[in-house]
Amino acid sequence: MKNIQQVLFLGVTEEHRTQRIIIDACLAFLLTLLITGIIYLARLYPAIPNISFLYLLVVLGLATTRGLYAAVIASIIAFLSFDFFLVPPFFTFSIQKSEEWLALFIFLVTAIITGELASALRRRAEQATQREKETRALYELVNATTNEEHLERQLDIVAHAIVNNFLTAGVIDCAILLPDEHGRLSLRADALQDAAHLQLSSDEIKTAESVMLEGRIIDFYTDTDKVLPFRFRRVVQATPSAHNYARLVPMHQGQKVVGVARLLMAGGSRRFPIERALIDEKKDLNHQNAFFWTFIDQATAMIERARLHRESLQIELLRRTDALRAALLSSVSHDLRTPLSSIKAAASSLLQEDVEWDEESKKSFAQAIEKETDRLNRLVGNILDMSRIEGGALKAEKEWYPIDELIHDVSGHMQGVLRDRNVTIHMPDDLPPVQLDYLQIDQVITNLLENAVRYTPPDSPIDISVDVTDSEIRVSVADRGPGIPQSDLERIFDKFYRVSGATRRATSIMGTGLGLAVCRGLIEAHGGRIWAENRPGGGAIVRFTLPLEHIEGHTHE
Repeated sequence: MKNIQQVLFLGVTEEHRTQRIIIDACLAFLLTLLITGIIYLARLYPAIPNISFLYLLVVLGLATTRGLYAAVIASIIAFLSFDFFLVPPFFTFSIQKSEEWLALFIFLVTAIITGELASALRRRAEQATQREKETRALYELVNATTNEEHLERQLDIVAHAIVNNFLTAGVIDCAILLPDEHGRLSLRADALQDAAHLQLSSDEIKTAESVMLEGRIIDFYTDTDKVLPFRFRRVVQATPSAHNYARLVPMHQGQKVVGVARLLMAGGSRRFPIERALIDEKKDLNHQNAFFWTFIDQATAMIERARLHRESLQIELLRRTDALRAALLSSVSHDLRTPLSSIKAAASSLLQEDVEWDEESKKSFAQAIEKETDRLNRLVGNILDMSRIEGGALKAEKEWYPIDELIHDVSGHMQGVLRDRNVTIHMPDDLPPVQLDYLQIDQVITNLLENAVRYTPPDSPIDISVDVTDSEIRVSVADRGPGIPQSDLERIFDKFYRVSGATRRATSIMGTGLGLAVCRGLIEAHGGRIWAENRPGGGAIVRFTLPLEHIEGHTHE
């Protein structure tokens, strides 16, 4: 593939430029003599005095198709051939009448000016076409890179675009090197080969590091007769050979160099690209250089965006970690200390040797210790469950189980918490079994009931209901408390979030703000969803769903 690209590049060598000049001169000579022959054989001059303007057709045609050089040559040959073959005395370059001298001079000036104008229009048309191609190429580059999320793929698109657009300038291959997290340069993209399977020599790495440090273009030559596309050695004060060589170009972001573009160049193309500071937009070659630097700037912008994205993610992670740490410390310092203090006080009272406690008092202290221990266990369990949920380590071990039995089990072991409440359970008689993790759904319902008890009056009722559809079972826990502000309906499931201004029972203790967050994690692990609503007539409802899967031989209506 590289050999084909090198052959294509030969179209801009000096040999081909010389051939083009010779072809232009021959076309101008032949076409002009053809017009002269037609005028001579048809005796059109002096029968038609202005017949010399017929040459302008040739001049215009050559100016618009071949350029100014061919038009000027045609103008001069037309001037000389018209005088030699058509103006008396014939077959000499002398003219008898002064007015014919004037006419020929005016014709020559007119032909040259016409050729210049036509050639200028041609150049402008070519420039407009070139600008259109460049704009389209840049649009396609930006569009292609925008649709890619990974930096390596974006850089690969840029490398291919540079080769495709600057092949005629001698760019046979393009590779992009970036520093890794340790600051060492590594190959991240290559237009012709898989960058993952390429190994850089120590000479290449050292030269690229020099480019990163110095911020200027460095050439990298080979001093052997073998073509080694990716094994160049930097030769100091060496005469550039005719072989291919590498040009290492710095990728600037302001004053900082963020990467290196390595261009594999064909021999004889050593003026491209040049340093950005040397670009002169008035010259075509330098315009091509400016277009090249636009591609490099695009790649640099992508590298910078990727860096800023990584930094923003790190900042966000640090921010969330800091908020989590602060909330966790607050929880540990207050919510966990409260049950520990109660346990400590009860245990210390029991150990007092100077006090004789009766059996009822000892039983009361033991019950307080058991109650606070259970509460402490639930708080620690919620924190651990939340950490496992966020780490992806908490998995639901599902088994078929009747949801109605699970709800009765939970209400049974929570009799101590619900003893002052009127708890009503509404469930259909033919509830199908559900695939669930018993302990996890037990914890979900327990947390919802504790939350309802904590934030509602002591004599208010709690309703538990179950609804069934074709695809899911919905469980609702409703209370008759103050409800939830509309702005907090979504946020109550966030970690450590408490409803601002919420009132709770005087005998209850503020929770950690993890209960509902744990509920959401457990329900989502089951493939369900959980949300909160305000209850008509006052109060709040928290609902969650579990996907309903039919087991063979069981149906429900």
